[in-house]
Amino acid sequence: MIPERRAECQNNRIVWRLVVLLVTLAGLTAGAPAGGATDVRAAVEAFVARLADVSIADLVIEQTLTLYHPDGRHPQSTGEQRVLFKVPQRQRIEQKVEGRREVRLSVGDRVWVRQADGKTYEVPVPQGGGERTYLLVPFRRSAADLLAEWRARGVREDVSHPTRLAGRPALVIGARPGERDVPAVWFDREYGVLRFVTRERFPKGPALVDITFSEHRPLRGGFHFPYRQEVFVDGRLLMRITVRSVAADTGLADALFDPEALARER
Repeated sequence: MIPERRAECQNNRIVWRLVVLLVTLAGLTAGAPAGGATDVRAAVEAFVARLADVSIADLVIEQTLTLYHPDGRHPQSTGEQRVLFKVPQRQRIEQKVEGRREVRLSVGDRVWVRQADGKTYEVPVPQGGGERTYLLVPFRRSAADLLAEWRARGVREDVSHPTRLAGRPALVIGARPGERDVPAVWFDREYGVLRFVTRERFPKGPALVDITFSEHRPLRGGFHFPYRQEVFVDGRLLMRITVRSVAADTGLADALFDPEALARER
C-alpha cells in the first residue's frame, strides 16, 4: 500500500472511531450531582426516573461533518452523515466525505463496514467492548448502567467539583480543580453532558480526547440533544459535527440494520 493511501486509511479509522464515540456519548445524559459518589448516583437515578415515561424506538440524525488539519486550525474536508438508531442495540452510520461513501453498521457488539467500492466486511470489536450504541438513548437504561459506562472510560465517581461552562453552572465528575488530563464528565442540570474527557488508543498511540456538546435542544420530554459537537485530540480541534435535524420514531425498517442486506446494496 502506498504511503498516501495508508495514511488515508488510518485517518478514516480514527474518524470512524471518534464518530462512534461522539454518537455514544451524546446520549450519556444525567442531572448535575452535588458531591461525592453517593450524590452522583442519586442524581443519575433521579434523572433516569424522570425519563421513565419517555419512549423512543428509533432516531434519524442528519448532520454535517468537518474534519480539520492536524494543526487544529484549518478545515481540511467536509462531509455529510446520516445516523440511524433503533432499539435494541442497532445503529447505522452513513457517511459521505469528498465523494466517498461509507456505511458502518452495528448490531449488538458486532460491527460491519461497507466501503465506497462496495466491499463489505466485519471488523473486530474495539478493545474494551463493543460500541455500546444502545447508550445513545438512555431511556431504557438504569443509573447503574450509565455509571458503569463512565467507569469503563476511567471516570471516578468519588471526585467532583463545581464550575461554569459557557455561562452555565456545571459540575465536573472525575477531576479535581486544575486537573485537565484525566477522564472526566462535565454536567449541566438541565442539558446533561456538556463535555466528556477520556483517553483513547489510536494507531499512533494513546491520546487525550476532549469532546464538547453544545446548542442543546429539547427532543422529547426532558431529554435534550446537542446540535453541535466538537472533538479535540491532545488539545487540537480534529472534528466538528453540526446537527441539521433529529427525528424520532420514524419507523425505520429492520432491513436497514441487516448485514447481509448491507452487502447487497448498490
